[in-house]
Amino acid sequence: MDYNSFEEKSARRAREEKVRNFHVNINQDDLAVGERYRQLENLDEPQPESISSFSDDDIRKQMKKSSHNQAKEELKAAKKQQKYIDRQNRRTFRFIWWASVVIVGAMIAMFVIVGVNDMLAVTRPADNSVKISIPENPTLQDVSTELKTKGVISEQGFFETYAKLTKNEKFSQGDYEIKTNMDYEAIINYLALMSNRTDTINVTITEGMNVQEMAALLVKKRVLSSEDHFLELCNSDYFDEDYKFVHNKNADKRYYKLEGYLFPDTYVCYTNERAELTITRMLDNYENRVTTSQTVEGYKHAVNVKKIAKEKKLNMNKVLCIASIIQAEAASAEDMYNVSSVIYNRLSRGAESDVYRLELDSTKYYPYRKRSKIPLDIRGSFKSTYNTYNIKGLPAGPICNPGMEAILAALYPNSTDYLYFCHDKNGNPYYANTFEEHQYNLQLAGLA
Repeated sequence: MDYNSFEEKSARRAREEKVRNFHVNINQDDLAVGERYRQLENLDEPQPESISSFSDDDIRKQMKKSSHNQAKEELKAAKKQQKYIDRQNRRTFRFIWWASVVIVGAMIAMFVIVGVNDMLAVTRPADNSVKISIPENPTLQDVSTELKTKGVISEQGFFETYAKLTKNEKFSQGDYEIKTNMDYEAIINYLALMSNRTDTINVTITEGMNVQEMAALLVKKRVLSSEDHFLELCNSDYFDEDYKFVHNKNADKRYYKLEGYLFPDTYVCYTNERAELTITRMLDNYENRVTTSQTVEGYKHAVNVKKIAKEKKLNMNKVLCIASIIQAEAASAEDMYNVSSVIYNRLSRGAESDVYRLELDSTKYYPYRKRSKIPLDIRGSFKSTYNTYNIKGLPAGPICNPGMEAILAALYPNSTDYLYFCHDKNGNPYYANTFEEHQYNLQLAGLA
């Protein structure tokens, strides 16, 4: 055998045996990683033609990069989905919003149309009158409810809106008879006039009443709800600006500043009216009576009190003060002129006959009519500053509210020498020039 041939054969057999015994041992996890790696779509580097081997660090980096890219894709998809949902929501919201606008607009239009028709009284029946009653201290809702209930208006809310916009939210208590075909403006104007009220009360303030007696009568007649506010106003500056004649230098010494200026008469008042209105009505009457010419029974010509007082150089405060005493003391119109002469005589020449004070019973307890009217808690200690038994001259102000006859008597006293007078129980007068004569008259009158 050829040695070279034998060597070749041996070498060939060895290579074949080596090939048969050769095994590639690849871990299954490595295969999975490789497969995952090949599936990555966003790798910038080209894939290797064959897998030889990877380290653990390389695999982790590839996995991290793959997870990051996948998260980016998922986030992008989620944002896209959210944008789609937002677009759908906006479309739905816009639809609902426009639908609401249309519905609300239709409702407002209906409200306006119906309200305007009611405001202009288009739908309300003509020539129909109803009686309404507005309570004390009414709110706008109180008024609108009453008007709605009685058929004067149909749209209560629209009426209240109209009243607020036109700043007519305040109303006064009262009973009214009102037509149902009046528009809102006419209704408001009608209710603003006190003269349209039907709950009127005739109150007669008689000559000689003082403010306390007036207050009690007005409450009794239901013109006022209480006496307190009326009395407070009678001693306040509330009316000074509108009525200059109530100004006087000794106002702080008066019990009631307006005493004497509340002219006695019959007044048409209203139930539970404001005391300011009641007093204003009386002051207006006084101003008219004393500043304009008046026809008075027993006088040939019309008389102007203020003009006469000016001619006689008398201020009206003094005239009213004397007139109030005459009104309280005299028994008749004729008697007034003699009583007036007694007052003037005592003031001018009383001292000549040892008569230094007027000493008139009507002044002793003012502002009360008599001692029994003084409150019990002060009756024992009360001393009137108007008491002409204690003071010289006239009181600080009138003691009551005199009528026209008493005022004229204060302007035109009879010419006498009388310094004393008295009356019996029937009102018959007795006059005297001296104290002795007066004592005799007291016996005749049954007073001594």
